[in-house]
Amino acid sequence: MTAPTLLAGPDFRPAGRQDLLDPAEVALAAARLDGRVRHTPLLPFLPGLRLKAEHLQHSGSFKLRGATNAVLALQADRVVTGSSGNHGIALARLARDLGIELTVVLAAGANPDKAALIAALGARTVTVSGGVAERELRAQELAEASGSVLIPSSDHALVVAGQGTVGREVLADCPDVRTLYVPAGGGGLLAGVCLSALDHPVRVVGVEPAKTPRYARSLAAGRPLTLPPSDTVADGLRGQRPGTVTYPVVRDRVDALVAVTDAEILAAAELLARHGVAAEPSGAVAVAGALRHRLTDSPTPAVAVVSGGNTPAALRAATAQLSLTTLHALEEQSS
Repeated sequence: MTAPTLLAGPDFRPAGRQDLLDPAEVALAAARLDGRVRHTPLLPFLPGLRLKAEHLQHSGSFKLRGATNAVLALQADRVVTGSSGNHGIALARLARDLGIELTVVLAAGANPDKAALIAALGARTVTVSGGVAERELRAQELAEASGSVLIPSSDHALVVAGQGTVGREVLADCPDVRTLYVPAGGGGLLAGVCLSALDHPVRVVGVEPAKTPRYARSLAAGRPLTLPPSDTVADGLRGQRPGTVTYPVVRDRVDALVAVTDAEILAAAELLARHGVAAEPSGAVAVAGALRHRLTDSPTPAVAVVSGGNTPAALRAATAQLSLTTLHALEEQSS
């Protein structure tokens, strides 16, 4: 395959325009992330299927990779983003460590535990009354009005390259992998994995919630389509439209797209829990797709990305710990 062309995407590097997102950018992202994100393990799961354990990533999801790559490359001191939660958590963690001013725009129906953790980490939160499309528009408006850098949750070349390090690690740790299942929401992770696997024979399968199959419908139509807001249980995968950056990468490299129901997603999460893997529903989507494909004898060995582990219990524990740390700091200041 030829390298995909990204039309009307953001400049990749601060110094000069970048029209092509090349697989080499994933290697540059990996170097930038070295020592800042965890090289997560491949865990045994079912016969022929292993798990890429991004639920064990710092901040609880793969989102830290793209967020860190973008923040470090752009060297921004004020950032605005729109997020379903995990990207906001990742950016808020970075902002807290680096002293960055951060605003996170949330859509109606956003996970309240994720919103609480974002606020506890020190970020400003803004909630819109509509879905993801309205959220993204509001984030863009706030960034322009404040002179902040806009770092979207998926549709940015630096974010895609950072997420591509997930695929890079899988291919390095399991070079004989034949099928790689990847959840698809906004498409940053799927596009990143497609980019990292551009010249590898692995079969890349994107897995979407059946309630919002924006990539499957867009590819069938031959152009990006906007779907209505969704209430899928996979709250991190409610994106309504493929991105300008992500769509052509996915179009030119993905081998198949699978839609899974909310019932299948919850069943996959329960199965993972029985195997000691605490995945949130969004994090179990790729596993749900792999379980469905097992019925059709998809090539093995296979790997499914467990993209997040920000369960209600994990989120509340993290928020409580932050509150306790803040309280102790205040007590020390007053003593």
